[in-house]
Amino acid sequence: MPEATSTTGPIVLLTRLSRLVHRASTPDLLGISLKDMAALAYLRDHARTTQQALTEGLCIDANYCVLLLNDLEAAGLAERRRDPADRRRHLVTMTETGREALERAEQAQESVEDEILAGLSREERAILARLLGQALDGAIRRPNL
Repeated sequence: MPEATSTTGPIVLLTRLSRLVHRASTPDLLGISLKDMAALAYLRDHARTTQQALTEGLCIDANYCVLLLNDLEAAGLAERRRDPADRRRHLVTMTETGREALERAEQAQESVEDEILAGLSREERAILARLLGQALDGAIRRPNL
């Protein structure tokens, strides 16, 4: 594979890395799909979140979020309940089964990360994660994205 040059922008590099991650992160390896893993990780980090916050946090369309939650509920990995303070909203929580599935998936995902990020030290991986988190937080705060 050709080495990245200094003229290749970070978005192009992220897109290429994302494709490698998606290709390697199969349901057979993870036990769940990568999209389910992403949703469960968000629910772990944001306990009792609203469906709207999940939609925004995952950067997905509201209709797609409904379909994703339908699948998670059908698999017993998450639950939606009406917010008692505002019956128009749904609160979403991860079930214990979902927590166990996420733990197994994240353990399996470590092998994918080790393979794809083999060229980075542990410290560089931590820096990359921090920078990607900052970029994502900044992008999410922009109303037109």
